[in-house]
Amino acid sequence: MGRFKNDKAKDSRSKYKVLMKVIAGVDEVGRGSLVGPVYAAAIVLNHSINKKLLKDSKKLSKKRREILAQYIKKNSTWAIAKASVSEIEKKNILQASLMAMKRAILKLKKKPSMILIDGNKLPKIENYKLKSVIKGDQKIPSISAASIIAKVARDNFISKLGIKYKSYSWGENYGYGTKKHLRAIKKFGATVHHRKTFSPLNKLNTSKQ
Repeated sequence: MGRFKNDKAKDSRSKYKVLMKVIAGVDEVGRGSLVGPVYAAAIVLNHSINKKLLKDSKKLSKKRREILAQYIKKNSTWAIAKASVSEIEKKNILQASLMAMKRAILKLKKKPSMILIDGNKLPKIENYKLKSVIKGDQKIPSISAASIIAKVARDNFISKLGIKYKSYSWGENYGYGTKKHLRAIKKFGATVHHRKTFSPLNKLNTSKQ
């Protein structure tokens, strides 16, 4: 009987340890854009959040993302960070993305015991336990949540930026290389917000604004 009680106590302790683990999800957005900073978010979800609602941000409509972003923020501990255009140009987009991820992780108000990061590359952070998850935004709810709030934040930033640069339709393309955007670059030139090391900008003499 005593042994049975000890086994039950061990099971309870192990379950308690699992519940006490603080797991964060991290994702970045904007790597393929021709304009503006790359964003990253880090999120620790509350246990009460409905994880069934959380999907890869690319599979959600703009309106749905915005609604979910508010829901996620109210039901999690979260942080958003970015790396600037100049940092992207100096470091390259991969290193700038990892930099944005690191900044988001360090901004979290609670230190996670495990951090799950979308993709196959990890930022270098001392005294943090990190794990990469390929296609994590499709598999891990906290990574999906990070992708949603990061994308909404970045899209809003680029849309506001686009008010001054209406010719480039950033409110529609968010800086990505659509035909309309590329035609505007050829016609009006690149702005200070364009990533000039990116193709096809690096092949064009387009710096007019």
